[in-house]
Amino acid sequence: MIKHASRREFLHRSAQLSAGLVLGAGVVSAEEEKKPKSAAKQLYKISCTEYSLHRMIQKKELDHLDYAAYVKKNFAIDAVEYWNSPFKSKAKDAKYIADMRKRSDDVGVKATCILIDGEGNLGDPAEKNRIAAVDKHKKWVEAAKALGCESIRVNARSSGTYGEQLRLAADGLRRLSEFARPLKMAVIVENHGGLSSNGKWLAAVMKTVGLKNCGTLPDFGNFREYDRYLGVKELMPFAKLVSAKSHDFDGKGNETKTDYFKMMKIVVDSGYRGYVGIEYEGRRLAEPAGVKATKRLLLRVHDHLLRTA
Repeated sequence: MIKHASRREFLHRSAQLSAGLVLGAGVVSAEEEKKPKSAAKQLYKISCTEYSLHRMIQKKELDHLDYAAYVKKNFAIDAVEYWNSPFKSKAKDAKYIADMRKRSDDVGVKATCILIDGEGNLGDPAEKNRIAAVDKHKKWVEAAKALGCESIRVNARSSGTYGEQLRLAADGLRRLSEFARPLKMAVIVENHGGLSSNGKWLAAVMKTVGLKNCGTLPDFGNFREYDRYLGVKELMPFAKLVSAKSHDFDGKGNETKTDYFKMMKIVVDSGYRGYVGIEYEGRRLAEPAGVKATKRLLLRVHDHLLRTA
């Protein structure tokens, strides 16, 4: 029989562990708000996108190879999205990729995705250029697979009329997705300028591609004049990852450009239960402080959505 004092201690420890399973926990920092007590009620998981710390990396204040460990130690987040820019020449370097994987595995951090920039336009009007862009992305599909990711994020840049760009982008995405399919990898598109920032257009591209491993990465920003709440709602049926863009916060800790309570209700109401990646792009707060502020807000919104469900 367990003594009363020991039993209380055991139950207290069990509750701590249960809370630690929710929302990318690791070591729970004192600054975090109270987390949901049941993993069964988890509405979404929190990850961190490398671009949130891009200035630190560019200034060599943080080494790319230490990124996963830094996120776990400083933010108590155990999932990350990589950005290809800091290791752009290393996609085919098996030793380097294996080192990245080992470092993240050693600290218990999962890689979800690599965000790919600068590898050509998948919707280029010239077929030879479009095929070349697809080929340049293939090495990143393979690198992401080796890192344990589930997807790569690509752009759907093109030119021409609305309909022409839809057809061209769908063609490039289909070619790349067909390559990725046997590897059980997804190709996901972010609203990231041009017509991709039009939710209706990008949703139509997804329907035209018509492959389950081709999806979207709705970003709370990047919609320009397009209504961001409508855009996210249109993209959520195809979402395989979500980007929680943040720039600044008011005195109550709310993001000043996006109503996170409204936006995350759209995300949750769509049935999505995957990762929501913090992407802090502000300048008033230092990058680590911006990530922490975004995480606090996401946790607060999560608790609110649970209470009001």
